[in-house]
Amino acid sequence: MKYLTDRQAIWLVLLRLVIGWHFLYEGLVKVIDGNWSARAYLFDSQGPFSALFHSIASNDRILSVTDFLNEWGLLLIGLSLILGILSRWASYAGMLMLLFYYLSHPPFPGITYSMPAEGNYFIIDKVAIEFFALGVLSLFPTEQIAGLARFFRGKDQNHE
Repeated sequence: MKYLTDRQAIWLVLLRLVIGWHFLYEGLVKVIDGNWSARAYLFDSQGPFSALFHSIASNDRILSVTDFLNEWGLLLIGLSLILGILSRWASYAGMLMLLFYYLSHPPFPGITYSMPAEGNYFIIDKVAIEFFALGVLSLFPTEQIAGLARFFRGKDQNHE
């Protein structure tokens, strides 16, 4: 990749790895728990889309699908980002999950949640920041710099 310096490439790969770790860890904690559910989080939703999230939490069948997709989506997205395989698609999937989290709990003025938040936010929170970071990662083939995709491809994409 001639258009990136070595330092830029390293920092992009590190960004992919730390976001991957965050997703993987969040997924593992939920899968290992066995009793985890998004129900309380969804019922805590405020803002313009809260009715949608409350209806998901109220329907046991839809909630179980939502819980499964949440647990395993986080875990698989994280694994994909860490291993550097299908990381562009993992970035898109992660962005979609983060969009739902943001819409469920938007950091808008005047909205308070019963669940504690880390810090104080005004429109932009850590969910939004991670969303945009994944957007940046989706634009760069970091898996070709360091990842299983590079290994399987067998080419040195950095020096073409």
